[in-house]
Amino acid sequence: MEKIAVIGGGSWATALVKILSENKSQIHWWMRNENDVQHLVNYRHNPRYLSGVTMDLNYVKPTTDIADAVAVADWVILAVPAAFVQQALAPLHKNAFKDKVLISAIKGMIPNENILVSDYLERHYKVPNSHQLVVAGPCHAEEVALEKQSYLTIGSHDIATAEQFCELLRNRYVKANPLDDLDGIEYCAVIKNIIALACGIAHGLNYGDNFQAVLVSNAMLEIERFLHSILPMHRDLSGSAYLGDLLVTAYSQFSRNRTFGSMIGRGYSVKSAQVEMNMVAEGYYAVESIYELNNHLKVDMPITTAVYHILYERISPAVEFEILKDKLR
Repeated sequence: MEKIAVIGGGSWATALVKILSENKSQIHWWMRNENDVQHLVNYRHNPRYLSGVTMDLNYVKPTTDIADAVAVADWVILAVPAAFVQQALAPLHKNAFKDKVLISAIKGMIPNENILVSDYLERHYKVPNSHQLVVAGPCHAEEVALEKQSYLTIGSHDIATAEQFCELLRNRYVKANPLDDLDGIEYCAVIKNIIALACGIAHGLNYGDNFQAVLVSNAMLEIERFLHSILPMHRDLSGSAYLGDLLVTAYSQFSRNRTFGSMIGRGYSVKSAQVEMNMVAEGYYAVESIYELNNHLKVDMPITTAVYHILYERISPAVEFEILKDKLR
């Protein structure tokens, strides 16, 4: 029986716990809130997210002690928002991940440092790239909960390790495949959340399907330019881990980034949208990191720039999109 620590109590963490525990892995599930842990023990479901999913406590061991959860595991999945990674991992010793495989299910960057989660783990916890994986979609937690057919891509520099983890995920409604582009998948996952914000803003401003299609197709070109600048290598961006993940995040009713963007487009302030959603939209933090990185790279990224201006410089969404629409082709 594989021993896996899952760090995080949100919807994506819950979906991964469901998949892995149903495949008979032993899950040590760290959740920050003691009341949530107790609720899970008593009623076998997460009270805050995907509450319709029932957990088998023979395989799921909830805890608020992150050190204990990590210590007994061979695999450690990080599924907290990127902005809270440092806080969540703070109780751990710098050698806590020695000889373990770290899997990032986080689609964001570490704020202030403006680095990927994989780079943060290597820099602060000495986890080599060969012991790191990243989970990419296209896949929404809500559809996993409903057991709708889903696809996952596991990015890694070590295909054999990625394939091992794929085996732990595969079931009748989840297909998983390895891909040797850990960093490219991470960056694409970060930027697609920014694009989803832009799509939401456009929807909130009452732009139609024609504009949305042009926005997304231009977004793929923007992602390609950025990846070529920061991580040049041959990659087929029409694959599921890139284009597929972008499409589901840009268009789905389950996309929290699209929802957040739509609220901004309809006139909500950033703070009021965050309070009403009660969920973290990774794109809000990601756009600042990518924008600041691009101050050095000088890549043409009009969509990212527009979203940054709206969220951080408080420029009117209507005004900013009037400028943006003339830059799209």
